[in-house]
Amino acid sequence: MNMRFRINIILCACLLLLSASACKRNSFTICGTIDGGAGKTLWLEEIAPDGPVFIDSIPLDSKGHFKYTYKMPYRSMFNLHVSENNFIVTLPDYGEKVEVNGSWESLSTTYSVKGSPESLLLWQLQQYTNDGATVLNRLIDTTEHYSALLAAGMVDESVTLAKKDETDSIYRETFREQQDLICHFIEENKGSLSTLIALYKPFNNRPLLNPQAPNTMDYFDMVLEGLEETMPDNPHTAHFKITTEHLRSAVMRQQEQEQ
Repeated sequence: MNMRFRINIILCACLLLLSASACKRNSFTICGTIDGGAGKTLWLEEIAPDGPVFIDSIPLDSKGHFKYTYKMPYRSMFNLHVSENNFIVTLPDYGEKVEVNGSWESLSTTYSVKGSPESLLLWQLQQYTNDGATVLNRLIDTTEHYSALLAAGMVDESVTLAKKDETDSIYRETFREQQDLICHFIEENKGSLSTLIALYKPFNNRPLLNPQAPNTMDYFDMVLEGLEETMPDNPHTAHFKITTEHLRSAVMRQQEQEQ
């Protein structure tokens, strides 16, 4: 084997190593085990700036294990779906191996995640949502229970109205608590794409941070400022800047009409 041939082999090997390394740097892997999911299929979608984009379906093996690698053109957020309304949001970084474990029937309330610090932030955010949903469901059950008692003539209307006042008070308190948690999350994680998810979190189908409410645009500005500092060239940042400008214009028009 002559020297030139040896050098060519070494160069080819180096190029292959560099190519593999670059691919790893631009990709993330999501894996884990879903209890009760043996033989079923997950699907992965990106939360792109313009809306959800389907990426691929991911089969689970006979033990509920799965593994999938995806090359990201830019940092983004990804939904892992069991069904349309049962999914989790992940926020992987380049080169990360995101491990997700949970139950097929209730992935969004049972899952755990490791290997991805920002996906763990979104897990924390989901726990806030789950806590609020627990209180909300309890209030709904209470309201329905007393409505049934009233209909059956087992309580009078004054009892039902008193219970409604009580549940309304708890609802308002829980709504404020959820707002405070979201605001604190945004303040503590400025510059992370997770703040975009936090910003649009609802409670009982109501936005926790309504741009029309006093001082709420401050949080939109805070999220934008953070993203422009940490990822100015990311498509999410550019899209959110336009969104924020439109929202600010709408708020100003609303304020002018009210004067």
